[in-house]
Amino acid sequence: MVNNKFNYTDISDDCIKCGKCKTVCTIFNVNQDETTSPRGFIDLLGAYKRDELELDKTAKDIFESCFLCTNCVEVCPNDLPTDMIIEQVRSDIAKKYGITWYKRAFFFLLRHRKIMDFMAKMGWVFQTCGLKINAQNQSSKLRINLPIEMIKDRTLPFADRTSFLNSNPENIINHKENKEFKKVAVFIGCMGNYAYTNIGKSLLKILEKLEIDAFIPKKQLCCGAPAYFTGDFDTVDYLIKKNIEYFETFIDDVDAIIIPEATCSAMINTDWAHFLHDQPDWKKRAIKLAPKVIMATKWLENNTKLVELLKNNGKAMSEIVTYHDPCHAKKMQGVFKEPRNLIEQNYKIDEMSDPNECCGFGGVTMQSEKYHIAKAVGVKKAAMINKTKASVVSAECSACRMQITDSLGRTDTDVIFKNPIELIADAL
Repeated sequence: MVNNKFNYTDISDDCIKCGKCKTVCTIFNVNQDETTSPRGFIDLLGAYKRDELELDKTAKDIFESCFLCTNCVEVCPNDLPTDMIIEQVRSDIAKKYGITWYKRAFFFLLRHRKIMDFMAKMGWVFQTCGLKINAQNQSSKLRINLPIEMIKDRTLPFADRTSFLNSNPENIINHKENKEFKKVAVFIGCMGNYAYTNIGKSLLKILEKLEIDAFIPKKQLCCGAPAYFTGDFDTVDYLIKKNIEYFETFIDDVDAIIIPEATCSAMINTDWAHFLHDQPDWKKRAIKLAPKVIMATKWLENNTKLVELLKNNGKAMSEIVTYHDPCHAKKMQGVFKEPRNLIEQNYKIDEMSDPNECCGFGGVTMQSEKYHIAKAVGVKKAAMINKTKASVVSAECSACRMQITDSLGRTDTDVIFKNPIELIADAL
């Protein structure tokens, strides 16, 4: 049983009602409703804590409307953890109302890698029956456009033939004999493992060029982020502890665990410790691992000669790139300069008007029951991208990739999405 870390009333009392959060709030900018602004969330949670508000279906709907983009946290003069108290109340919601069957099925698969592998393989075998696949953009459309809001005109990822983890040996030796060498473990993330497998392939290509050894931990499980943002704390607890126990078996043998995914990285090096606040022994173990868990571009830029390699040996690329800052990269981990510095060695970057604005992914609930809100946010981001001269939009996040590709798919555009790791590998 996970105990609440935050006292909602204390946080509500600390809110000075300045309104700075409203102007940057992703959901408020869609519906202009004070109840779904950050200070509205905080006020309602304070009332809930004081038994002045019932956690009814209206309150449930409100608290599930937050994108957890952390824009409000970034501008709050009192550093109020609005995102984390929303995550906390979603656990209460899950306990009271349960979790929708398809989410339970999804979280079950995240716990059981072998079953997930089998389901992904079956998806690959049969997906062409229902999907029109665009291999260049690693996306697809339904062959029959059903009149259902959640899937109508939607651009979706598709399963690769073999997952990244099952396509590569566990240990890859790249260093030359009698030479000092570095070794990194690769945490690939679920989307990178099953759908966007070229990210992992590209990362291994970069490590080979840098003569850095790679360890691919085959027993890694989901970081827990999808379940965490949905309130399924039992699944989160299971995944975190299984991963911690596994990471501890190899952490001292590698220089870092590098992750080409913003959400996975933020979950492991920040949210694991937050979640384990009332389990001190496990929290201590999570905190010990965290310093070695780093986004791939940050580690490559700061710990290797990749910039020099790209500058001296990389190709001058004709594509113009615009870069989107994932919420879990810039705001949670301060990573935004590193991917740009690597990309600009070989590409021209044309910045969109607000690369820091949330793309609208928002998690499992937002992509299913509240997809109409995600779609509304995506329209603005797609327009922003299309106003640049870019032929490629990039972000180190597969959740952003799924959302932005879908949003662009509703426009007349040839812009495609590539992870910065893919762009770097192409230049090499």
